[in-house]
Amino acid sequence: MRPSHLLYGLCLGAGLLLAPLIARAENGHDLWLRYRPAAAGEAAAYRASVGVVAPVADTPTLKVARAELEQGLAGLLGERRDGGGQILLGTPGSSPRIAALKLPLDAAGDEGFRIRTLTDGGRPLTVIAANTDIGVLHGVYRYLALIQTRQAIDRLDLLDAPKVRYRLLNHWDNLDRSVERGYSGQSIWDWWRLPDVKDPRYLDYARANASIGINGAVLNNVNAKSDSLTAPYIAKAAALAGTFRPYGIKVYLSARFSSPIEIGGLKTADPLDPAVRAFWKAKADEIYKAIPDFGGFLVKANSEGQPGPQDYGRTHADGANMLAQAVGPHGGIVMWRAFVYSHEQPDDRAKQGYSEFKPFDGQFAENVIVQVKNGAIDFQPREPFHPLFGAMPKTNLGMEFQITKEYLGFSTHLAYLGTMWEEVLKADTFAAGQGSTVAKVVDGKLHGYSRTLMAGVANIGTDRNWSGSQFDQANWYAFGRLAWDPEASSEAIARDWAAMTFTPDRRFTGPAVKMMMGSREAVVDYMTPMGLHHLMGRSHHYGPGPWVAGGERADWTSVYYHKADKAGIGFDRTASGSNAVAQYAPPVAAAFSDLSKIDEKDLLWFHHLPWDYRTRSGRPLWDELVNRYSRGVKAVDGMQATWADLSPYVDAERHGEVATYLAIQRREAQWWRDASIAYFQSINGLPLPKGEAPPPLSLEAYEAMAFPYAPGI
Repeated sequence: MRPSHLLYGLCLGAGLLLAPLIARAENGHDLWLRYRPAAAGEAAAYRASVGVVAPVADTPTLKVARAELEQGLAGLLGERRDGGGQILLGTPGSSPRIAALKLPLDAAGDEGFRIRTLTDGGRPLTVIAANTDIGVLHGVYRYLALIQTRQAIDRLDLLDAPKVRYRLLNHWDNLDRSVERGYSGQSIWDWWRLPDVKDPRYLDYARANASIGINGAVLNNVNAKSDSLTAPYIAKAAALAGTFRPYGIKVYLSARFSSPIEIGGLKTADPLDPAVRAFWKAKADEIYKAIPDFGGFLVKANSEGQPGPQDYGRTHADGANMLAQAVGPHGGIVMWRAFVYSHEQPDDRAKQGYSEFKPFDGQFAENVIVQVKNGAIDFQPREPFHPLFGAMPKTNLGMEFQITKEYLGFSTHLAYLGTMWEEVLKADTFAAGQGSTVAKVVDGKLHGYSRTLMAGVANIGTDRNWSGSQFDQANWYAFGRLAWDPEASSEAIARDWAAMTFTPDRRFTGPAVKMMMGSREAVVDYMTPMGLHHLMGRSHHYGPGPWVAGGERADWTSVYYHKADKAGIGFDRTASGSNAVAQYAPPVAAAFSDLSKIDEKDLLWFHHLPWDYRTRSGRPLWDELVNRYSRGVKAVDGMQATWADLSPYVDAERHGEVATYLAIQRREAQWWRDASIAYFQSINGLPLPKGEAPPPLSLEAYEAMAFPYAPGI
């Protein structure tokens, strides 16, 4: 059997991603695992170093690893190998040959690997070794990526291991297959047909995640239904777990805190009630009987109306520890979200997560991870890092990023988020002096956390290209790479993705990566420049809505955050305002408070300033804001021009799709610019700077726009 057919058979016909390599139109389904042929000269050079793949031990993961390697090499280099050598895969326990080499593997841990090139009888030998089968699989993907990105493979001694233990996708997928904040079709989980019908895409999904080191998936929405924990749905989750297991991916479930009442027949969900604790213990036992390697629970509690321990006068620690006690004997964890704000209006919503969790530092169980969003509001185009990072040295803290672009143009705006996440991870908390970066909090170095986590809210759906657009795939890829190594370079990640997804030709990757690296800043400019935030349309978060006011909660409105009036604009979070700066370490608070030191990207997040405040460009604040709105639009013009020039290097289908979406982005960037200027000009009454075009419509026309069927709600 040919290697490509072997992999296809092993994976039970897992869709186009694993099908034999045949000529076909490109639609993006193959992601970064395209394995298209290298140019003749490049392929010949690689074949001199690559030999046949040696047989492996008869385990599910090693068989997958070997078949993946065969598939990749056949696609990249062809069936013929001239090197006369061999590639050896395995662990010291599964391969006597690898054991005899005595390669240092301690630093590889449970999921890392070592790739070393040697000679054996005068012939080249490449060894991909690890302590576990999953580590071997990760090594195979890295080896193939080296060839995909045209790096040398003839003299390798590469050791790599993940810096974060739990690297999870959080799916906000509902049981009816709708996806909250999803912009790429329905949920890929076909709950109705599971567990009997296992869509081939499940295997495609597992393979893509394993290739970037993701090792877990929370299957259901954090706004959970108790039905997810009933026997029929446990069986469905077990079917997915069985599909993912050879790829090292565990399944997790979001748990609704009121489940003891809704499916357990109890009258309370009080975490200190013995009957409630017994319910959760029995439920955990039931799940682990069906899924022995079940990862644990994710919980959203006492936030946005969700039930939680505070309903009974208990604390977040009380609730988390009860669930931790239930899953702990099985090796499970509880991820307890710190995204909380109660129906009582706080003086500043940005302060509430810190206020509710900081007092309980040290009171959470060892197998609890408090999952904290990157910023204190809600996945805005730009936020300062969350003040909890660095503030809870005795509590495992994990990072939550949003891969799906709820506030960054859905799937039709090109916004590479690797730069955004790198900005947050490199931010210095000063919790233990200079150099106490958020990355060092997340990977456990700073506080010695026993459990480390990075979670990403997924952007995956049934769209053939998985993510709604070709470039949104880059955010899935970048999340996996940064979860593996939070100190990695977003630019290097973008370069690898572009090379693997389109072509390694530098005439393409150079301009494409430059475009990607500036794309998120363009979105910030035309949406929320200089620290403005939460200016999107109400509920659906589509399009500009700086005028949004009234309704159920003040902190669900735009005017609550920008506080624009005749005198000025911005949210004062200094000591003279809400004093949110006090939640940061003193050096950070001092920098945010001092107008001479604060980075102007955060200016209006922390300060309410007059419209004529002189910015560092020399322009008054109003003129600077208008300049940045227009700068964002011009940046999209540049992206369109760049992409048009790259047409010779990209297949027509994908190039056309990206060009169409960039045209949408250009139109909507202009809309954002014009509507925002129209609104703020109605507040301040100031003229536009010289050379700036006025909005073509009236403010009333912009305010009248309605989008009742926007996706993702």
